[in-house]
Amino acid sequence: MHALAAFVAAFSLPGFTPAALGPGGGRLLEGTFPGTVRAGYVYLPPAFNPASRYPVVYLLHGLPGSPSEYTHGTAFTTFADAAIATGLVRPFIGVIPAAGTTPHYDGEWAGRWETALVDNVLPWVDATLPTIAAPAGRVLAGLSAGGYGAVDIALHHPNLFGAIESWSGYFSPLRDGPFKQAGPAILAADDPTLLVPQEAAKLRADGVRFFVSTGPGHSHWIPNGASQQFAHELRALGLRTTYRRYASSRRQWREQLDAGLEWAFARS
Repeated sequence: MHALAAFVAAFSLPGFTPAALGPGGGRLLEGTFPGTVRAGYVYLPPAFNPASRYPVVYLLHGLPGSPSEYTHGTAFTTFADAAIATGLVRPFIGVIPAAGTTPHYDGEWAGRWETALVDNVLPWVDATLPTIAAPAGRVLAGLSAGGYGAVDIALHHPNLFGAIESWSGYFSPLRDGPFKQAGPAILAADDPTLLVPQEAAKLRADGVRFFVSTGPGHSHWIPNGASQQFAHELRALGLRTTYRRYASSRRQWREQLDAGLEWAFARS
């Protein structure tokens, strides 16, 4: 009871309420981000200090799905608290917004939801939280459809993120959500395999890093070897790329999340 009271008094974030305390003192806040309609989460690290500046990871969930796949399904808070406490990673803020109007939204992090992230969520986070408001302080990552969204959005806005991560994602748009009736031009404009060569020179100059990982195939929509092939394309373009493959489906989501956070925020 005392811990919860201290949690509530420690930091006030407009429109968000305390959701959970992590085992190491990290705090999870729940609320709806500007431009979205479903609740998401903000993670504040142990010993959070509003006078400090923190890097931020934006975590995009799979679709259909919800932000809770991170807070519950992969035990994100547990890993983050422990990794920060042991010095494995530096303290960071986690931002977990929601796409779709319901958990049943079977589409993509594109169209309305890309706009919400870039035009609403990100500026609100930088204005409201003590972030490092520069590409070097921002990571965009996602699982499955969130992995596709992370890469696609980051390539549309190569000046916003310093690190991009896809965990068991895909790299060509599927015929769902905003792409159901899309013509060739729109599909090409949302195809990371076509976008990355166009942006490669800027990405190289800015030192943008990529983390691409995969477990065993989890959908007939996603070709086997897609992640490895995309990582090969990135490396062939001279981009800084880490590729990892997990042979077992057991704990694959959590292992990719943990490895991706360590890669993004490892102490140098």
